[in-house]
Amino acid sequence: MSIDMSEKGFEELIEQHLIQSGYTKRINADYDPHFCVDKGMLMHFLETTQKEAIDILKKRHGVYFEQRFFKRVSDQIKKKGIVKVLRDGIRDGDVKLSFYYKKPASVLNAQSIQNFRSNVFSVMRQVHYSEKTPHKSLDMVLFINGLPIITLELKNTETKQSFVDAIRQYRNDRDYNEDLFKLGRCLVHFAMDDQEVYMTTELKGKNTTFLPFNKGHNYGKGNPPNPNGFKTDYLWKEVLEIGSLANIIEKFAQLIEEKDEDTKKIDRKQIFPRYHQLQVVRLLLDRVKQDGTGHRYLIQHSAGSGKSNSITWLAHQLTETKNQSGEKNVFDSIIVVTDRKVLDKQIRDNIKQFAQVDGVMAAATKSSELRKFLEAGKKIIVTTIQKFPYVVEDIGELSNYRFAIIIDEAHSSQGGNTAGKMNAALSKVQQEEEEEKTLEDKINEFVESHRMPPNVSYFAFTATPKNKTLEIFGEAHPDDTFAPIHIYSMKQAIEEEFILDVLKNYTTYESFYKLYKNIEDDPRFDSRRAQAKLKNFVETHELTIEKKANIMIDHFLDKVYQPRKVNGKAKAMVVTRSVISAIRYKQAFDKILKERKVDIEALVAFEGSRTLDGKTYDESSMNGFPGGDIPKEFKKDKYRFLIVAEKYQTGFDQPLLHTMYVDKKLDGVQAVQTLSRLNRSYKPYKRETFVLDFYNSAMEIKSAFDPFYKTTILSEATDPNRLNDLYEELAEPQVYTEEEVMDLMEKYLNGSSREAIEPLLENMVERFKHLSYDEKVKFKTRAKGFVRTYQFLSQILPYNQEDWTALATTLRLLVPKLPRISDDDLSEGILDAINIDSYRVDQKETQNITLEGETILDPAPTVGGGHGNDPKLEYLSEIVRDFNEKFGKDLTENDSVRKFMLEELPQKVAEREEYQNTKKYSDRQNAKITFTRLLEEVFQEHMFDQFEMYQKFMENEEFREWYTDKMFDTDYRF
Repeated sequence: MSIDMSEKGFEELIEQHLIQSGYTKRINADYDPHFCVDKGMLMHFLETTQKEAIDILKKRHGVYFEQRFFKRVSDQIKKKGIVKVLRDGIRDGDVKLSFYYKKPASVLNAQSIQNFRSNVFSVMRQVHYSEKTPHKSLDMVLFINGLPIITLELKNTETKQSFVDAIRQYRNDRDYNEDLFKLGRCLVHFAMDDQEVYMTTELKGKNTTFLPFNKGHNYGKGNPPNPNGFKTDYLWKEVLEIGSLANIIEKFAQLIEEKDEDTKKIDRKQIFPRYHQLQVVRLLLDRVKQDGTGHRYLIQHSAGSGKSNSITWLAHQLTETKNQSGEKNVFDSIIVVTDRKVLDKQIRDNIKQFAQVDGVMAAATKSSELRKFLEAGKKIIVTTIQKFPYVVEDIGELSNYRFAIIIDEAHSSQGGNTAGKMNAALSKVQQEEEEEKTLEDKINEFVESHRMPPNVSYFAFTATPKNKTLEIFGEAHPDDTFAPIHIYSMKQAIEEEFILDVLKNYTTYESFYKLYKNIEDDPRFDSRRAQAKLKNFVETHELTIEKKANIMIDHFLDKVYQPRKVNGKAKAMVVTRSVISAIRYKQAFDKILKERKVDIEALVAFEGSRTLDGKTYDESSMNGFPGGDIPKEFKKDKYRFLIVAEKYQTGFDQPLLHTMYVDKKLDGVQAVQTLSRLNRSYKPYKRETFVLDFYNSAMEIKSAFDPFYKTTILSEATDPNRLNDLYEELAEPQVYTEEEVMDLMEKYLNGSSREAIEPLLENMVERFKHLSYDEKVKFKTRAKGFVRTYQFLSQILPYNQEDWTALATTLRLLVPKLPRISDDDLSEGILDAINIDSYRVDQKETQNITLEGETILDPAPTVGGGHGNDPKLEYLSEIVRDFNEKFGKDLTENDSVRKFMLEELPQKVAEREEYQNTKKYSDRQNAKITFTRLLEEVFQEHMFDQFEMYQKFMENEEFREWYTDKMFDTDYRF
């Protein structure tokens, strides 16, 4: 017998599996298109489960029973939506009817189990859904107790059709005015084939939006190969399985209302989970049942993942999650901590609408409210990270409660002391003073208060996990790496078109400028600091900013505004390096736009106020309205540019943003978060983005994005011996003694007055003052690194180290008192002695930056920047000459040679892992030895491309030493 490879055979296969798993088969003649119901099945269910109620209605309505009853059911579904009708039932007069029995939360309730088994899940093929066009039919419809809940259009790639044809059929051939396709009548409509699945919850004709409902493959779109069958059989074998579908109806699906804050219009929206949302919530709930409290889970979900809904579903379902025995809830309360006020409101609104019982959610703004909310039975408490420290103050007695803490953007919400304070507040137990505690006892308690307590579990959501985040919240693997428990990657979000790829059409600009001395004398300055000041001087100069502002406006008008990108509504963000730069850009934009008589304007955003040229500026004075109104005002059509300085670079959601002009160094997570302001889709009009970058190279941006493109893994745990090494190095300059440290710690823990501690600290400060410049820099840098690393390790190590704790506490109090090392700035006056001779900006190539992903991060370094180098004094003329040699451009010079020698070659060396490790973990001397050796090796690889320069480098010892020193100093300094 031959295998049926037709679409009909595909239909039969799915139907057969559903029937075998518990569905009942129905024929299309059973369907009533007028009332959108399988009348026979609905009456069978009601007469089996609620016969007395149905008999009352039959007697009351007599011969009109069928017409009146089914009209009442149909009208209630139109009004409330199928989800609410299934969950709550309906009333017909004084008679209450249930149309679905919920899945029992516990296996201990026999009656609930029996009720649930009374539900009839049925499948019907070739359903003639329309009275107006009775010849048209749907491939498949799923019902619960005779009420339709899911429609499916099935295609078969073996017959040269795909899900695309199914989508086209829904959009073009299915009249969305038919009752079956109206919003809320069904949970979801699936368009699928044997390779991929797409879904929509509302048909709108040609404007219908279909979303992928795929697992993802290689961190991208689509589905992985299935060794046991079709790539898409997870839909009918897993998602549509009776228990799973019941869970979706009861816990996930929802008809919500969304209010437009500008128009005040209220729209209804049917919510159905995407596959990864369903998967992550179920995975976390299963783990909680197994693990109980006191665990950490890291979820790496990209922008566009629908994180707010995932957090909402998780919060609600955690409130009801039972332990393995099913006897009690795992958690007493769920605390949702968000990092942004806008998201805070969004999540609060979501949680309220998804709540099936009133009064489960509250927003906490101060510590006294937490206990009150718990006693009032508030299961979900929402707060922002800014408010959280106040929420957890003075609540030590809450150790008897079990908490789940859901964190949005874990890396920013869980830094430093905030996490320690959170842990301390939620875990502290009031103890009876049975005996005198030793200093060691007190230190152990102090360390324990900074550890994750056993009554708290963390669920940390982030798109961009850092190494510390991975180690604190990630899952430890047998090979000592740390990874997220669940991933929805940036790659998948881009390929599934939930966000746009901001690295396409990425254009970089290169600045060239020359300086001249404007004084006769030739004083000496610290060249390292002078070089940094000179670069900042040039890039924030009015001449420079006006030239770049003209480039930005030219580009926007010619490439964005006039071609009417985003349906003529496109906007741009200008990212500046400082508030002073932002003010000057605003002034330049206002001047240029006015001169060109263009009817668009720019807004500026920065915190506080600044005085420039004797005048004070702030947002309100420059924009003409309060700073808090910027997001609302920027929506207006006349405002097309938003100039920002350390504001609106994270958490700002404006889908009309199409273009970004970057004039600031962007590193790591900051680069991803800043550029991601552009990635919000605005279908069907926004199909691409543009970035013009005046500061960063394409390679630098690629390096920033790569760790988060697929998945991020931590290579190993932080080595606690790094703290031991720092501990020994900090003791060498003898700023403090061990006895002083322990004395200070004892006074601190005993609550001594500041007067008792101050003399100890002052003695240390005096000793610090007598150190050399190099020793001061090293001590201060290592002290900060020790405190930072201790705060991190104390949360995750399984043991206490009292001398670490005592030293960290001492240094935390000491470092703010240490005098600034740069008070005697040997570059002071450099800006008064120079001026700009010329400035030019050349566009480099526009390119699509291709990412690779699957980056493995190193553990967090224990010591930051700030290498202790004695000032290098040079004459002003030499500094200006070197500066112009490095950044200037003579028109007769060879651009490619200059670029290779001053940018590409040193960057290739700097990126070598061997040099990075030496630079990070060893001293300057070893770093230079490694740099020098690698420089020759890398140069040899390019000797045929740059033969003349390679020959000069190898044969001219003076040039080789000068070039090596300059390139190493430039890299090591930054």
